[in-house]
Amino acid sequence: MDWLPLPVPDLTWLACAAVVAGLVRGFSGFGTALVYVPLAAQVLPPVWVVVTLTAMDLLGPLPLVPRALRDGRLRDVGVTLGAAAVTVWAGLALLGRLPERPFLLVVSAVALGLAALLASGWRYRGTLTAPILAGSGGLGGFLGGLTGLAGPPVILAQVASMQAAAVTRANVLLYLVGIDVLMMLALGARGMLTLEAVLLGLALVLPYGGAAWVGGRLFDPGRERLWRGVAYGVIAASGLSGLWAAL
Repeated sequence: MDWLPLPVPDLTWLACAAVVAGLVRGFSGFGTALVYVPLAAQVLPPVWVVVTLTAMDLLGPLPLVPRALRDGRLRDVGVTLGAAAVTVWAGLALLGRLPERPFLLVVSAVALGLAALLASGWRYRGTLTAPILAGSGGLGGFLGGLTGLAGPPVILAQVASMQAAAVTRANVLLYLVGIDVLMMLALGARGMLTLEAVLLGLALVLPYGGAAWVGGRLFDPGRERLWRGVAYGVIAASGLSGLWAAL
C-alpha cells in the first residue's frame, strides 16, 4: 500500500493516540496535545506532528463548543488568545530547526512535568488577572508554535486556580480551539502546511472527534477529582512513553 503516507502499524498507533487524546479532551476539556504529541512524535517528524495535531484538533472538539460558550468566561479567553497570537510566530520560526529526538524529549518532559505539578495539588491562590492570563497565553503561543503544546501554561493558570471545574474546562477548551485557528493560519503563512500532513490530520478527526464526544458525555462536574486524576494519569503515561522511545 504505497499510497499510504505511513506504514499501517504507524497509522494504527496514530489512530489510537487520537482516540485516547479525544477521550481526555472530552471529559476534562484539555489534554489533546499533551497526550497526542509525545505519542505521535514517535512515528512522525516534528512539523508533521504539529500540522496533524492542528488539523485534527481544529474540527474534532467543535461539538463541545456550544456548551463551553455557555460555561466559560469569554473575556478571559480573549485576553489569553490575544497574547498567544503575538508569540506563536516565534515558536514556528524555531520548529523547523528542532531535530526529531530533542523534539520528542522536550514534549515528553513537558507532559510529565505538567502532570506532576497538577497532581501535586498545587493551586494558584488568587484571581486570574489580565497579566496572568496574557502571560500564560503568550508562553502558550510560543510553545504551541515550537512543539504543538500550546496548552500547558494556560492549563496551569486555569486548572490550578480556584474557579469552578465547569468554568475551567470551558475556558481551556475555547482557548485550545482558538489557538488551533491561529496555528493553522500561521503554519499556512510560513509555508509549513503539506497536503499529506493535513490529510492525515483530517483523517484522524473521526476517531478523535468521536472519542471527544464520548468523553464529553462522561464529564460530570460532581466528580471533579475523578476527571482530574484520570487526565493527569493519561498525560503522564503518554509522556513516559515518549521518553522511553527517545532514550
